[in-house]
Amino acid sequence: MLQRASEVASYLLDSKDVHIVTHIDADGITAGAIASETLRRLKKRYSIECVKQLDEVTLQRLIREDHELVWFTDLGSGITTQYPELRKIITDHHECPLESDVPFHLNPHLFGRDGSFELSGAGATYLVSRAVSEKNRDLSSLAIVGAIGDLQDRRFCELRGLNAEIVKDGVEAGVLQTVRDIRYFGKETRPLTKLLQYASDPLIPGVSGREDASVAFLQELQIELKQKDSWRSWVDLRKEEKRRVISAIVQMLLSKGFGYQVASRVLGETYLLCREEEGTELHDAKEFATLLNSTARYGQYEVGLQVCLGDRGKWLKEALNLLSGHRHNLVEGLQFAREEKIQKRTYVQYFHAGDGIRDTIIGIVTNMMLNTEEVDKGLPLIGFAHTENGEVKVSARATQHLVDRGLDLATALTRAAQEIHGVGGGHNIAAGATIPKGKEEEFLQCVEREIKLQLVS
Repeated sequence: MLQRASEVASYLLDSKDVHIVTHIDADGITAGAIASETLRRLKKRYSIECVKQLDEVTLQRLIREDHELVWFTDLGSGITTQYPELRKIITDHHECPLESDVPFHLNPHLFGRDGSFELSGAGATYLVSRAVSEKNRDLSSLAIVGAIGDLQDRRFCELRGLNAEIVKDGVEAGVLQTVRDIRYFGKETRPLTKLLQYASDPLIPGVSGREDASVAFLQELQIELKQKDSWRSWVDLRKEEKRRVISAIVQMLLSKGFGYQVASRVLGETYLLCREEEGTELHDAKEFATLLNSTARYGQYEVGLQVCLGDRGKWLKEALNLLSGHRHNLVEGLQFAREEKIQKRTYVQYFHAGDGIRDTIIGIVTNMMLNTEEVDKGLPLIGFAHTENGEVKVSARATQHLVDRGLDLATALTRAAQEIHGVGGGHNIAAGATIPKGKEEEFLQCVEREIKLQLVS
């Protein structure tokens, strides 16, 4: 795979003008930022755009624009023998045809690696950047933000595979630090009560989802909630206090019968960006990724891109404003999904948000729903939402247990979408599709057929 990265780098070096096309999530933004900075350091002309998906309209437009070279980051793996007139390189990690004949295509799946946890789109882009110059190892921190944003640490509670090699680059370059710590989101910026109230994977029985229970839990452990007039966050706790909280959560999970495997997920490897200020949204990779999701998913990818490229003034301020709105939308989206209620079928469960949840965040809300107590973990969860152009966005999420049994959501959604003239793709544990409006029932029938074949055969 590193040989392919070198080949892609050589092809890139031969080009004078490059147009980057990347995805709208944290992995896509960091991939686009790595590509942009790599080209800037090479003093090459470049431009960049962010797209929801690579559809026929977008590809035909790119052909008409007649770019010298198009660099697809965190997408593009579906392009095989099509569009030979489009001079391109692809650094992606989504499932792709193994017979892909695009010569400058770097994707872990082409080398027997799993793109759902071994390498992200930003990671694949970083490998090319590093092949261009060893001086680009400092960009490894962005690759790790992309991987964490893509939940690639979820399976083992740490990054593995090629991601682990990129972490090593970051530590050696002085831009990353790894710390074994509690895995819940918001350690840097959320008050302790909110950290526990919104805790998931694993849920804290009797505490998650309830602010009053979170307060009572901490008070029982004699953890001070405030320091003078400010609410304390996780990073404000002393080591002994952290041990007390973690021990209590683990004991609660075990006493409620969740078992050691679930309880062990409370702790994991976390990733800190050494050059960022502690207590900010940029210091912890997980919070940095959420900040980026709050920009491109609302059509403001330039904001997230500039933050990745080092702006700590105007663009960061704008990103923080967008983050506030994003958090509000996620809370409302989760509540909306709960009110719609989950509809159970034989092999899937689903909810339809209609216009109630943005299509650009339906995947995040679906993942959040899967981690709530009211959702059956024994079935994949599908979320539907209307798009601006009259289609339906589909997001599917599942547990690792189902994947271990043979579930492959990317294959199921791709085949089901194709049957009704839609498009789909993704990973075995998380996938998406875009389908015609009014075809949801037919789509669900097709998905169920595919999942039945995967799990029963």
